[in-house]
Amino acid sequence: MPHPNTSVQIVEVCRVTPQPNSPDSTADTPDLSLPLTYFDLFWLRFPPVQRLYFYELTSSPSNLVLENLKSSLSLVLQHFLPLAGNLTWPQDSHTPILRYFQGDAVSLTVAESDVDNFDHLSGYGEFIEAKDYHPLVPRLDVSHEQAAAIALQVTLFPSRGFVIGTTMHHAILDGKTSTSFVKSWAHACQHMIVNDGVSTDSDFLLPDQLKPLYERTVIHDPTGHGLGSLCANEWQNMDGPDNKSVMWYMKTPPPDSVRRIFEFTRAKIQILRQIVLDAKVSDSLLHLSTFTLVCAYMWVCLVKAQEVDGDKMSVQAFSVDCRARLDPPIPANYFGNCVAGAAGFVKAKELLGEDGLVVAVRAISEAIQGLDKGVLNGAEVWVSRIKDFVQVEGVYSTAGSHRFQIYETNFGWGRPKKVEVVSIDRTGAISLSDSKNGGGGVEVGVVLRKHAMEAFGSLFAKGFGDH
Repeated sequence: MPHPNTSVQIVEVCRVTPQPNSPDSTADTPDLSLPLTYFDLFWLRFPPVQRLYFYELTSSPSNLVLENLKSSLSLVLQHFLPLAGNLTWPQDSHTPILRYFQGDAVSLTVAESDVDNFDHLSGYGEFIEAKDYHPLVPRLDVSHEQAAAIALQVTLFPSRGFVIGTTMHHAILDGKTSTSFVKSWAHACQHMIVNDGVSTDSDFLLPDQLKPLYERTVIHDPTGHGLGSLCANEWQNMDGPDNKSVMWYMKTPPPDSVRRIFEFTRAKIQILRQIVLDAKVSDSLLHLSTFTLVCAYMWVCLVKAQEVDGDKMSVQAFSVDCRARLDPPIPANYFGNCVAGAAGFVKAKELLGEDGLVVAVRAISEAIQGLDKGVLNGAEVWVSRIKDFVQVEGVYSTAGSHRFQIYETNFGWGRPKKVEVVSIDRTGAISLSDSKNGGGGVEVGVVLRKHAMEAFGSLFAKGFGDH
């Protein structure tokens, strides 16, 4: 059947269950429950994260591609059982619970495009209408009472390639966990291809860095404020009382929204670093990392392109992986959310001046330096303002990270031609990833109304002298 208002035809919707009887998995366990930590609870009603992975394909038949993708998904779910389960908030529980029961499955939609627009959708030079990506991402099965953890989709473009779309509940996975899962699926798919689509129960093992750690006792609350209870109470009292919905708030992007990826090469990042150094700022604590410089430049260009009122306070918020920052640190393969928020604040008119980049770098640097007091310092304030973060306007934020090395996600048919975070058209965030071209570069995805995007593109190029 056709996807509404598009030329994408839905061929089938499969239920993929974990392959049983692996010696180092618990796929035969009839019941597996994971409570949500305060890291998870903060994201309970934020929109799901949606990504697209574009792959060129000219030789392998599409039926063979689908067969290997389905088989490898079943294989890897041995190690990611909770992702086949559902999130619920039982009336007798103070917090939501992620539960897997034997027989639970992940929804995998198979679709096919009737239009030969693969090169356009996977290209970099032109604006792409935001709505053009929507048919390529799967819908997550959700109600107020229950939500699936993830949903997946494979869309075939005959003789050109295929696109893997992922939709993931933000209260269950953060960016590190979600990209680790997709890389694990890719690893399993390569294994299936090498073994001609056949895998016994005992011959597939994940690399140690991809094996998920489900132990919740590694997460402690050093604040003494009961962050988990504070989060749960905030959500229950929102549109409440006793509101135990696990459904998220979803904004609709403006109808004329367009998107494009902008690349920061290593040379461009060095140009930004030199601009700040040439300003001879006396503050020796400026954080001139790739992340800070990229976010600062984007912040300045966005404020100018959107013609923000100079008297308004502008905010650049970002997430920080806490795994290595907790005391004691927790393993990098911890499954779930483990990020905290930080933000730089400055009057918009300060970003509009000649030294706007330096101002932005300083504000972000101060936010990063504040993490030295503890990544959870002041967390109770963030929790008490959850509603503001869900419904806020005018805050710039980030999704993803250039440290995820997302372009290394190879299912056996080569690296992705392009990766996009679709959901930024609803959240207003910019997306960050490593560059397809490597070399220490960074790709930044942006969604704006068309007139603002035209202004943004001009500003972005002008700052590097190639306008």
